[in-house]
Amino acid sequence: MRRLLFEISYAGTRYHGYQVQQNGITVAEAVQDAVERVFPRREAITGCSRTDAGVHARQFTFHMDTEAAIPEKAAVIALNNLLPDDISVKSCREVAPDFHARYNVCWKRYCYEIWNHPVKNPFLQGLAMHHKAPLDAALMDRCAREFVGTHDFALFRTTGGKDVGTVRTIYEAKVERQGEKVIFSVCGDGFLYHMVRLMTGTLLLTALGRLAPGDITAMLETGTGERGITAPAAGLYLDRVSYQPWPEISLTGGDNHGPG
Repeated sequence: MRRLLFEISYAGTRYHGYQVQQNGITVAEAVQDAVERVFPRREAITGCSRTDAGVHARQFTFHMDTEAAIPEKAAVIALNNLLPDDISVKSCREVAPDFHARYNVCWKRYCYEIWNHPVKNPFLQGLAMHHKAPLDAALMDRCAREFVGTHDFALFRTTGGKDVGTVRTIYEAKVERQGEKVIFSVCGDGFLYHMVRLMTGTLLLTALGRLAPGDITAMLETGTGERGITAPAAGLYLDRVSYQPWPEISLTGGDNHGPG
């Protein structure tokens, strides 16, 4: 029996999230359909995380046990030939039998992308949130950095998730402008249900003059305060999944995210 670790990416626009559900097509279902034709059994796959309907992933991992002898590179090619164009298999490799795609994760990075322009961009529909009013990315960045540290993030979650506890550690949080895009990125050891989308919605309050430096710190310390909207799913990307402790030697260059 072999345990294989796959790395994939996908645009989640037309999917009802990653996890298999009764009410619509999901990423996992599409992947398993392809797996069944290649291996050829409908092997169970275990993902590194769950993403909601409409959420995207630039890097997502899952492991799968199989007795098939197909080489890793051949599996990548075969699966990509069968998968829809909005899902791509980037790599496959054999890992230790006790490796777990979810439980071995050390940290993740999410990015939330905002198209900040009075006019909508038709090429970003379903791929970014449209915010017409000007955003002060520098001010948002100053506020975002207050998320860093180990805190109780109970205020930054919605009901409906299966979270165990509400204390999480955020290693990095920042906001930067790239032309007409404003991008919020956050790295942490785990995230609560809708946590990143609520963090984004809260940072957007700066544009209304309702969030100032120091406010997020107070919210985390007291568990009370005005949080923003749950930002739409379309702008959210699971950007990185790491199996190495924070900080890695190379966060901006190289590829050091595999199991050690």
